[in-house]
Amino acid sequence: MHAESTQNNPAATGQLLIVVAPSGAGKTSLVHHLLSARAGVKMSVSTTTRAPRQGEHNGIDYHFTSAEDFIARRDRGEFLEWARVHDNFYGTSKAWIETQLSEGTDILLDIDWQGAAQIRARFPQAVAVFIAPPSMQALRERLTARGKDAPEVIERRLAAAQGELAHAKDCQYVIVNQDFAAAAAQLCSILDALRCSYHRQRSRHRTLFTELGM
Repeated sequence: MHAESTQNNPAATGQLLIVVAPSGAGKTSLVHHLLSARAGVKMSVSTTTRAPRQGEHNGIDYHFTSAEDFIARRDRGEFLEWARVHDNFYGTSKAWIETQLSEGTDILLDIDWQGAAQIRARFPQAVAVFIAPPSMQALRERLTARGKDAPEVIERRLAAAQGELAHAKDCQYVIVNQDFAAAAAQLCSILDALRCSYHRQRSRHRTLFTELGM
């Protein structure tokens, strides 16, 4: 599967911000906070073959589809990245991402480490943030307290988390979510800093930098 990067297109001023975390680390709450606290950033809604959980809505939380449809779309090259996680498929729309970036919109990707690696291979300018729990015991307590999964599922998620945490080193930033307010502020600060990069400022203030001969 191949995707053309927009990194050499001067009109592509949007930033890809990837957020990676094991299940139960608090990623969803942090992502929702960032979306409400900062304008000009959109969430990429993944396509998945897993069943909706209570309270989830099609087109908002995920685009829910069948395995047959997902595989057909994957084979047509419609996904920028895709992965199989816990026996379900997840994928990111290539066309939607490229359109949003070309319009200067910042895109937030909530995906696993496999998807993050695929995205960064195609978009080297993408920045990855890993959300880690303060400890494995804290992660166990969070997974149990939310009451969404059976005990055997929790154990499977904890085992998977061990491997996922090993990929924190592949991300540019790591946030340890011990205190939600502090973690939320750190995630917002990362986006703020990226928006102040020379590349972004030059794209958004072309007249100024043209006058300076830059």
